Parts: sequence; structure tokens; C-alpha cells
Amino acid sequence: MLILTALVSFLGTALSKKLVFDREKMSPFECGFSPKFNARLPFTLRFFLIAIIFLVFDVELILLFPFLSNMFMSNLYMMSSLILVFITILFGGLIHEWNQGSLDWSV
Repeated sequence: MLILTALVSFLGTALSKKLVFDREKMSPFECGFSPKFNARLPFTLRFFLIAIIFLVFDVELILLFPFLSNMFMSNLYMMSSLILVFITILFGGLIHEWNQGSLDWSV
């Protein structure tokens, strides 16, 4: 069933695309005038890497909240050791990113 759904969605996407791209339709519309500047701004890879690292560590911190809410309902020693292992892995990832030089803004 999953394969059939994927196949139908792929065929629908492939058949609905236009094969001929018109130059006027691909350019941005600015009151009938040609655009003065390029619509795309240069984007540094360093900023993208910092944003991805932030998202990864932010999601990992969000994963800590269920641990805190379940800490009082279960074995305190087991939950504390589980949180300690999780934070150790998180800190190991931070050290790895630091050693790779991903956290330095200087070029």
C-alpha cells in the first residue's frame, strides 16, 4: 500500500510538471521592468553550518524535557544515569564540532 501511494504521488508530480520553461515566467515580476539586481543573495556556508549545529543541539535539548518530567515517577538513580549519558553524548558532539573548527568564525 505504501509503495502504491509513493508511486501514485511520484507519477502525479512527474505528469503535472511543465517541461518547457518560459524565460518570462522564470524571471521575477517587478511592474514590467527587468530586475536591477539578482534575486538571490550570496549565502555563506559557514552560517549554514552554524545554523545546522544550533538546530541539532536545540533538538537534543528539547529531548531532555521528557526525562525531567518522568524523573519523579520512576527510579531516580536510573533516570539520573540516563540523563548523564545523554548529556555526555551531547557534550562529546560539542567537543567534536569544536575540534573540527566548525565553531570558529575566523577564516
